[in-house]
Formats: sequence, structure tokens, C-alpha cells
Amino acid sequence: MKTRNKLLTLLILSAGAGAATALINKAIKLSATSRNILQEPEACCFKWRLGNIHYTKSGSGKPVLLVHDLLPASCGFEWSSLSSKLAESYTVYTIDLLGFGRSEKPNLTYTNYLYVQLISDFIKSEIGHRTDIIASGSSVALGIMTCCNSPELFDRLLFINPETLLSCSQVPGKNAKLYKLFLDLPIVGTLIYNIACSKQSITKEFMTNLYYNPYSVKAKMIDACHEAAHLGNSPKSVYASIKCNYIKCNICNALKKIDNSIYLIGSNTGGMKECLEEYKDYNPAIETITIPNVKRLPHMEKSAQVYDLIQTFFHPNQSAMFHVKHSVRRIYSEPFLLYNI
Repeated sequence: MKTRNKLLTLLILSAGAGAATALINKAIKLSATSRNILQEPEACCFKWRLGNIHYTKSGSGKPVLLVHDLLPASCGFEWSSLSSKLAESYTVYTIDLLGFGRSEKPNLTYTNYLYVQLISDFIKSEIGHRTDIIASGSSVALGIMTCCNSPELFDRLLFINPETLLSCSQVPGKNAKLYKLFLDLPIVGTLIYNIACSKQSITKEFMTNLYYNPYSVKAKMIDACHEAAHLGNSPKSVYASIKCNYIKCNICNALKKIDNSIYLIGSNTGGMKECLEEYKDYNPAIETITIPNVKRLPHMEKSAQVYDLIQTFFHPNQSAMFHVKHSVRRIYSEPFLLYNI
């Protein structure tokens, strides 16, 4: 009888703790999304086969697609300081990838191939022309793989603070499935996600890793990212896929094959200079430049400087010079390759 009473008490306490945790999770979600900071009256929707994709379109001229980083709190808001400037000269498309921001967040495993298909389908359906692309951080690998698979969709590629090639090539570990299963638990997994994507955690990430000058971090940025991290049905699913390296992909061969003009912008901290040189080793036609006193998000922290660099690179004369330089490189390299054969 005593054993039965103990078990009954334990079950009641467990159920109570589970219910309390569920209520806490719900309260966190409501608090994070109540301000509607990311709501936009002129937002567009791409009805993709795995979920609706939120994007914005502004300006006129040659199309340029902006693809945000793959941090759990990332979304198109990352480009808010830059998109309005670009819209003066280009038709700017800013996308929230599936599982991020205002797009749908289905409960599935997110992979590099999934996003390659999404970007390709988006360009074909919504843009309808060869487009320039600007991507940051972990999304650089998505841009490279998409361009390698469908080069006819792209013109110029500009990437900001790409991951190292070693980081890109990481694969899910032997415990990845178990860890992802744990993160996918409806109550405990959600609680872990809420702790990882709390306002305090996002603030610390901005001040430590994303911005060089912590005093430049504005409260609206934190609130917008906090909201983006908690919108949708299953925001933790993409977080689990990121943590388990399901979105990683070895891009070395793709980087060699790309014949488009590629420009890399990086910070001058954290070994980024060496990372950019590593990319150039695989594709010598790549042009690189570093910006002082920035970290992972220079397009947010120093948007005016990044805009000037984009204008310089995307200038017609610069593009023409690239193609001449690239053609010369190919002319001199092909006989050498034939001779060795």
C-alpha cells in the first residue's frame, strides 16, 4: 500500500510539473510574440510544398536575393538596415527560410538539400530572372550549393562572413538522432529551446559574438530576434537540425565548379582572414575584402560600409573586369591541364 501511494504521489507530482512546464512554455511564446515587431503590411507569401515562405519585395531594377544567417533567431530582419538602401537601385527580395522567422515551421528534419531546393524554387517562381544573391554566415553554403546545382539562376554571388570549409563539412554524430529526438520532445525539448533562445541568451550572443561594439546593440534588434525565434508551430525543429549538423554540407567541390563572379566580405577578427584565403585556394577568381571592428553581422552593425562595398562590386565595370580576368585565368589554365592529360 505504501509503495502504491508513493507511486501515485510521484505520478501526481510529475503530471503537475509537466503541466506547469507546459504553461511556462506557452507564456514564454506569448510574451515573445505579443509585440508584432516583425509584422509587415506589404509582406508576400510563396506557397512552397513544405510550407508557406514569408518574403518582402521592394525597389526596382536588377533582382537581388538576401538570405539570412542560420542562427535560431535569424530572419529577414537581419537585412533591415541594408535592404532599404539597396532598394534604391535593385529589386530586393528578402526571404525568411523555412523554419525561420515569419515563415512556417513544420516539425521535420531540415537539411542543406531542402534549402537548396527552396532557394531554387523561390527564384524560379517569385523572381523569374537570373538574380544576384547576398547571403551571410551559415547560409553561404546554401548559396554555393544552389548555384552549383542551378547556375542558370544566378549572376553574381556576394557572401558575408562565411563559415570555414571544415565547419561546413561536419556531419551528424553517432548520437545525433538521439539528441534530436530529445530536443523534439513536446515539453522538455521546448523548455530547452526556450532557455537557449531566451531574450537573455540572444542579448549575450549579440554582445559577445555578433557585434564588435556591444553598445551598438539596440533593444529593438533583440526584441525582433526574440520574436522571430518563437513564431510558428515548431520553432525548435530547425534548432535541433542545426545543433545536430543536418544542415551542414561539404562545399569544396561545388566551390571549385562555380563559374560566377564571387565576392567575399569578412570581419578582420576571429580567423576570418584565413577563412577567406581558404575559399580562394579552391576558387582563385574569388575577390575578398575585410572590414575592421565588426564581427558576424557587419551588414547590421556597419550597414553603410557594407552597402558601399556591394555597390563597388556590383558596379557594371567591376563585373566586366571580373569576367575578363576570369576568362584569362581559364585560357592560361586549360592548356596546362591538357598538357598534363
